[in-house]
Amino acid sequence: MIRTGKKFSKPEMSRVINGDTVLPVEEEKPEKVRLDILMTEIFKSYNRSTIQKFIEYGFVTVDGVLIKKANAKFERGVKIDLKTPKVMKNSDLEPEVIYEDKDVIVFNKPAGLLSMGRGQQYCPENTLERYGLLVHRLDRDTSGVVIVAKNEEVQDFLKKQFQARTTKKTYYAVISGRPKLDEARIDLPLARNLKRPTTFLVDPNGKEAETFYKVIKTNGEYSLVELKPTTGRTHQLRVHLKYLGHPILGDEVYGGEKAKRLFLHANKLEITLPDGERKVFEAKIPVEFSDVF
Repeated sequence: MIRTGKKFSKPEMSRVINGDTVLPVEEEKPEKVRLDILMTEIFKSYNRSTIQKFIEYGFVTVDGVLIKKANAKFERGVKIDLKTPKVMKNSDLEPEVIYEDKDVIVFNKPAGLLSMGRGQQYCPENTLERYGLLVHRLDRDTSGVVIVAKNEEVQDFLKKQFQARTTKKTYYAVISGRPKLDEARIDLPLARNLKRPTTFLVDPNGKEAETFYKVIKTNGEYSLVELKPTTGRTHQLRVHLKYLGHPILGDEVYGGEKAKRLFLHANKLEITLPDGERKVFEAKIPVEFSDVF
């Protein structure tokens, strides 16, 4: 018997091999993208962390369906609706842009604007978090220079400089009275006040805190001082000045005289940007600081 070759069990495969039939090409499926990433592309005025909060707290629907997971994936083109609270407090407080590039935005923060929302719930107030990823913070009632990052890699790069104390910060404050010395170094460790947990005090067992001050001008009743902290403890400048017996004007938490605002301003920030350039950013001292004298 002469074998003529193995027979195909499937005639259609034989036709494919002979070129009579073309196999259908599978269509490429559309890419699916995380919901929080999709929303940063659509709602450009919010950063990713804020959008994740919107999703978590039930402000987002996709094609009419409520979605509460930021990592849920959808194809581009789906209908995404964002319903934020109707009223945003302090919406009239907008930070002034001092500098911006592809990596960072530097603001002159107005007094009264929060750096970040409090606690885990969505904050209905306007905050610096709305504009970028926080690198450092200023108290609500402190004005002046603050830098935010546009992505997590840049945020980490800048944060490390604050942690390593390679940044340089200059503040100005109006304080009650006149210090005995026109220039001095304050080296007083700070700790949380357990009786009032939102405040701090000088404590020998606390964390290192160092501030250099210089009196710029005085009328005896009040003094304008330049402050250069080398550490960045919470409320550091306010507590140090209170301990000296010269609290900041408007700082009622730490014994300051009542005033229209807290007279503390972050005037300069020196920092290295991701491109390697060392820059100094400045926000002019508010005019009301001069009005005191």
